Amino acid sequence: MALAESRRSELWQAMNRRGEAFEIASGRPESEVRADAEAAVVADVAPPLRWFEFCRKYVAGRWRTSAAKSREGMADGLAAVTLAMVKRGDGTPDDESLRLAFRWGVVPANEAEEPPAELKAAYDWLTTADRPLVDLADAGVFEDVVYRVSYKLDGTPAAGDTYKRRRRALNAALEHAVAMGNLSENPLQRSRRKRVGSNDVVDRRVLVNAMQARQLLAAVSYVGSWDRCRGRRLVAFYAVLYYAGLRPAEAVGLRRSDCHLPEKGWGTLTLSETRPVSGKQWTDSGERHDRRGLKAREVSTDRPVPIPPVLVAILQAHLNDFGTAKEGRVFGNERGGVVGSSTYWRVWEEARKYALPPERTDSPLAGRPYDLRHACITRWLNAGVSIAEVARRAGNSPEVIHRRYHGCVDGHEEIANRKIMADLEDEGDMD
Repeated sequence: MALAESRRSELWQAMNRRGEAFEIASGRPESEVRADAEAAVVADVAPPLRWFEFCRKYVAGRWRTSAAKSREGMADGLAAVTLAMVKRGDGTPDDESLRLAFRWGVVPANEAEEPPAELKAAYDWLTTADRPLVDLADAGVFEDVVYRVSYKLDGTPAAGDTYKRRRRALNAALEHAVAMGNLSENPLQRSRRKRVGSNDVVDRRVLVNAMQARQLLAAVSYVGSWDRCRGRRLVAFYAVLYYAGLRPAEAVGLRRSDCHLPEKGWGTLTLSETRPVSGKQWTDSGERHDRRGLKAREVSTDRPVPIPPVLVAILQAHLNDFGTAKEGRVFGNERGGVVGSSTYWRVWEEARKYALPPERTDSPLAGRPYDLRHACITRWLNAGVSIAEVARRAGNSPEVIHRRYHGCVDGHEEIANRKIMADLEDEGDMD
């Protein structure tokens, strides 16, 4: 009834206030008939918005307010979708070239530039053989889109975090297309395909015990020549991951002024900045490392992390031997610059060969520097520290800590068995 009254009011105003004529066949006011005709003409003349042009405009609109890692993640997610949004034929470039051409092409600074020679063929194909945006409504095309989001180029399932990041990027882009009137609905909302890839739980096989951690830290010091100190410069870097639970990007940005290192007892690291590596094309400064606040926190907030005496001693020895790098950072490369992710990855891979027996080097055990953080958080939980306190020190929410590490906490099964046995014995006494 309310809708009918509203429509009656519109017709009354067209007749009495504006004095419009009405079309006899439809009974609609002249203004509505004319507007529909004009829209039909525009639809016939204007070419449909194509996928790559939509993505270029979408990324440009979000570039200024996004962090470097967010820009890269957005481009990577849409690049995966692009493999389903180009028409295939003779001479189609390989998927990796198309993906790289897309990632280059959506950077706003590259819009007026010629693509690199190695990407020109893929870029030309991408900009001429991409599908119209509305093809996302086609069930066959969208099925391929979902596949590209879910799988890697080699056909293996994408990791859980990769899948979620790509799906978030696609969903945000499609919601924008709906808001701008480019799509009538977000087809991803109708997709209930089961997520593929690994879950979000930490694999127990990557966790090192205290002895293995000490062996790995010792092995790091033997990487590279003694005079160049390539490995010795990074012993304390890995130590803050294992003893304080820092993320690698937080350790890279750690400054001397952030460290309280007393002669005796526990110290404190007060974290306020991270230096995630993204690549020069994604940062505003043109440097590989972005400068950001702490993850999931306001820019002005910090996070104090108590550190045990063993880590205090390691940091004191590091600062005595190497001093501080540029900007007062605790860790730096040989020139005082920011420690690159490729550097601490290579050193770690070499150290594992020194520290672990041959049958363990090919195992997941401490396969990544980040696994030292997992080992630290697990140790805190097994020591009986509350989830809330572990979350505060680690810079996560309690929900994330519980979800990711619940399978790594030891001793709960034995405690549960004792409780059940005690209950069974009580029942036996009653009988």
